[in-house]
Amino acid sequence: MADAELGRALDRLWQVILSRRGADPQTSYTARLFSRGRAKIAQKLGEEAVETVIEGVGDNPAALAGESADLLYHLLVLWAAAGISPKDVAAELTRREGTPGITEKRARAKL
Repeated sequence: MADAELGRALDRLWQVILSRRGADPQTSYTARLFSRGRAKIAQKLGEEAVETVIEGVGDNPAALAGESADLLYHLLVLWAAAGISPKDVAAELTRREGTPGITEKRARAKL
């Protein structure tokens, strides 16, 4: 998949997530997550992260791709619940460009 294709897929997913904010929790998993609150969404993200890590050390690329998709989905739901957008995250990534990772980590440790 080309980088632009990934971006379009994530943008479509983001739009779907936003459209489910006021939906019926009985008919939408995303709406159900929103109704349970940010702490529950964060917990679910953590569970998906663990599952992704487990698949990351395994030998099944398809399973890793599936868990990665779940992880990204739940991360986007958490962003929406927290009131941030992919543009906010992109701005932070852009701000960090050209800064060595070690330097960036040291700067965060001082906060």
